[in-house]
Amino acid sequence: MSKYNRTYHLFFSPGSTNDDKISNSVNSLIGIDVVITEKLDGENCGMTRDGVFARSHAAFTTSAWSREVRQLHSLIRNSIDEDVFIFGENMEGIHSIEYSKLKSYFYMFGVRDNNIWIPWESVEEYSYLLDISIVPVLFKGFIKSDKELKQIVEDLVSKPSELGGQIEGIVIRNASMFHNDDFSDNVMKWVRKDHVQTDVHWSRNWKKAKIS
Repeated sequence: MSKYNRTYHLFFSPGSTNDDKISNSVNSLIGIDVVITEKLDGENCGMTRDGVFARSHAAFTTSAWSREVRQLHSLIRNSIDEDVFIFGENMEGIHSIEYSKLKSYFYMFGVRDNNIWIPWESVEEYSYLLDISIVPVLFKGFIKSDKELKQIVEDLVSKPSELGGQIEGIVIRNASMFHNDDFSDNVMKWVRKDHVQTDVHWSRNWKKAKIS
């Protein structure tokens, strides 16, 4: 239960594969306030007071490409309450996209307090109070229909990344709080076609990203 949930693809996401989960409906995101953020091409990681996890939460990460995130964690760990998980993208190692406007090696995209995903407004408060970066916010507002949602998403992904380079995708979430059991109805993603472009897994000969 500790690791980040598997995120379902929007039904019109071109980057889904046979192994991915695809949502058949976006009704749960219609008629409510939502936030759309940029999906960054990095490594999903989670912080607790005790340490930093990579995608697997079997043990704390000690990878060479998580050094910067672990240093950040050492500065903020005492400000993380028990049972709180801070999730974000570790950008230290370059994957398929080499960003030209990175300002940080860690971009937060969610906070879970026990089994509750806190409202986006509170995520932004965490970002401010802990002085850590947050993923680029592309849209905030009320969406009236699935047709409008599709149009908004397709407009957003037609533009380059806010951090320089090609956009990997977007994540849309309920702006309010919700229970972890309801994650798949409250968070969905759109990913570009052929988004995994490296023939050799990036970590074998990894390269450190540059901060601008």
